[in-house]
Amino acid sequence: MRMKPVLISLLTAATLAGSAAYAGAQDQAAYIDDRSDGAALVRSLYNAIDRHEYARAYSYFSKPMDDYRTFVSGYAKTVDVQVMIGTVTQEGAAGSIYAPVPVAIKSTEKGGKEQIFAGCYIIRIVNAAIQEPPFSPLHIESAELEEVTGPLERALPKVCHSPS
Repeated sequence: MRMKPVLISLLTAATLAGSAAYAGAQDQAAYIDDRSDGAALVRSLYNAIDRHEYARAYSYFSKPMDDYRTFVSGYAKTVDVQVMIGTVTQEGAAGSIYAPVPVAIKSTEKGGKEQIFAGCYIIRIVNAAIQEPPFSPLHIESAELEEVTGPLERALPKVCHSPS
């Protein structure tokens, strides 16, 4: 008969542990990996950075400017990122489709320091109908960001231009 109280205690402990794990999972941003358009790709990039999934973030670039270790170390103090995306346009050129994506980013570091960055990402895909394996998905071709003064809503560029 002593087994029943122990069983109830174990079930209660398991339930509480499961609730704590669920609550911890809720604190983290939901996983987003979407290459359907330029805005979705940039949201996916910052989702990966916010979740500290740097290999995934790095993979969105066609040719990252930094090696992987340097890329990761650039986010060593980052605890939170928020991104605002402006109006995205698309243009075709020489077998590729480009989508300039205007962004404003608020980065929060350990200790609470906040920085605002603004600029443009150039997103590109080679026309899928003319590609041969291995397929090259929508990717970040280039980025030009600079630190600016806030607030985030006013930092967002009105327009970005495709490469000429």
